[in-house]
Amino acid sequence: MAAANIVRSAFGGLLRKSTSYRTPVVCRLSTVVAVQKLRTVQTIAKINYQVQNGTGKICVRNYSGGPPLTLDLITKRVLLVLQLYDKVKPDELTLESHFMTDLGLDSLDHVEVIMAMEDEFGFEIPDGDAERLVRPKDIVQYIADKEDIYE
Repeated sequence: MAAANIVRSAFGGLLRKSTSYRTPVVCRLSTVVAVQKLRTVQTIAKINYQVQNGTGKICVRNYSGGPPLTLDLITKRVLLVLQLYDKVKPDELTLESHFMTDLGLDSLDHVEVIMAMEDEFGFEIPDGDAERLVRPKDIVQYIADKEDIYE
């Protein structure tokens, strides 16, 4: 029995019991790999057969960058992010609203807004540029310039 435990710990998942359930049988690693390759080959052959006969469907993933940005789309996304920010009152928010004077945000809130814009649009805004972005209109213009969008 001790020998079976040593074999079990040495071979882990490659160990299976015989049909009599008394003596352990060790599968060779090459046998396991061969069975996996055979299953893969059979699966590929089945898919090829289905495609040739028109009975199978193959799903293809297409990756893209998303819809093209326009100034209108950027404006809507910026305003939506600002409306979802808990310290901004949506009824007071316009493109011309100043974060500090009109909306009552402090410098920490301004940093959080800039970080939310970075998350929304997927690029980092340097601190030197972030200091100048004090209105939603400024953010929209900055993102449009960064993405080379002109209308």
